[in-house]
Amino acid sequence: MTGPVLAVDQGTSGTKALVVHPERGVLGTGFAPVHPRALPGGRVEVDPGELYDSVVAAGRAALAEAGEPVVAVGLANQGETVLAWDPATGAPLTDALVWQDRRAASICAELDAQARELTRITGLPVDPYFAAPKMAWIRRHLTGAGVVTTSDAWLVHRLTGAFVTDAATAGRTGLLDLDTLAWSETALDAYGLGGERMPRVVDADTPVGTTTAFGPPLPLTGLLVDQQAALLAQDVTAPGSAKCTYGTGAFLLAQTGSAPRRSDTGLVACVAWRLAGRTAYCLDGQVYTAASAVRWLTGLGVIAGPEELDPVGGAVPDAGGVTFVPALAGLAAPWWRGDVRGAVTGLGLDTGPGHLVRALCEGIAAQVTELAGAAAADLGAPLTTLRVDGGLTRSTLLMQTQADLLQRPVEVSALPDATALGVAAVARLGHEPGLAVHEAVPDWKPSAAYEPQVSADEAAERLGRFRTAVARLLADREGSGGGAA
Repeated sequence: MTGPVLAVDQGTSGTKALVVHPERGVLGTGFAPVHPRALPGGRVEVDPGELYDSVVAAGRAALAEAGEPVVAVGLANQGETVLAWDPATGAPLTDALVWQDRRAASICAELDAQARELTRITGLPVDPYFAAPKMAWIRRHLTGAGVVTTSDAWLVHRLTGAFVTDAATAGRTGLLDLDTLAWSETALDAYGLGGERMPRVVDADTPVGTTTAFGPPLPLTGLLVDQQAALLAQDVTAPGSAKCTYGTGAFLLAQTGSAPRRSDTGLVACVAWRLAGRTAYCLDGQVYTAASAVRWLTGLGVIAGPEELDPVGGAVPDAGGVTFVPALAGLAAPWWRGDVRGAVTGLGLDTGPGHLVRALCEGIAAQVTELAGAAAADLGAPLTTLRVDGGLTRSTLLMQTQADLLQRPVEVSALPDATALGVAAVARLGHEPGLAVHEAVPDWKPSAAYEPQVSADEAAERLGRFRTAVARLLADREGSGGGAA
């Protein structure tokens, strides 16, 4: 049995690193915060240097705590965060535009006539959430110098000198042909990116180079986008199984097997991973604001932090007639209306903090339920259970609400850092080419399972109120002259 690996999960609000041993589990952990800036006009950006420094700091802290050498490194990334940088020096030429950034909405609007064809090629809708519109915006408004890529390609270059991205991350750009897994000239030209130097697309378990950033020379043998890494760690490998990660946003992914399945319901068709030359695909749905909505409520002083969701929300029996559509960064799948703002309705003089907390939990859970329904429609069969991970799964109130609205069991991962554990698995696969996937992935053990505690009729009634509130928001935008963005 080989030694432990260092798994680094570079996320939106911080970088988490684990030293993972195949038999003894997690030996060391490290964390370094990241501070994205929310600016007017739907802009969200971060200093690229802070991303890199957080990777190094978290990795070194995990190694120091483990106190023993590792054999390889794996890196997970945010997916749709982009920047321009100088390939000769590695120096960033712009700030990094975070996946939540909406500034490229006008570029997407210009592509309306080509949107259907681009979705057919790439599996992705034309939306500023994805990398390509942001890359085009950087080229149009900031700089034509250097290369413009997702953040992983820059981080890997800084670590090893290689110019690569894994197939799943490439599939989040809107520039990859979903069938051939090659960069699409049609898509590149549509976004005004024809002729750009693009990173080489590699398998997730490809040794790409050696890094000394963490101390001794270490091979970087695993690369994977964050949500797909969590999908792998939760052993969601059979077609029709699904997971949802509740982090800054909430992300539901359902396996579709070895062939891409285009969605008829507004979900994203994308690469789950490519390992040893074999590709798995999935359907993906997003809720832009989950933990970020909890932080927003915290900023208003309604609660002191996510740890108060249960005690404050549990102090009242229900939402007291309050409906919360937490579209604080727009509505993602299946609506794809980034122009829609959040709304709280049904307020009264008797409304208290507990009602707002319950309404927020219901709003997050209702959006995830809509995504699960869309996945079931695309797959032709309902999801049997939902495996979940992420910080907000510590809230019993949110998880019970999710099971109630979904009318399906919700199984909470016993592995709190699923993304890091998933990229640890691909790093191990890259380091030991003969290893089978099931040998590298941790055994699935739920820490808790939530069964529905309300009737199907009550769940439908509560979902109906949420859908009515969303329909009103969409109608209001149409009435004010707003359109899809």
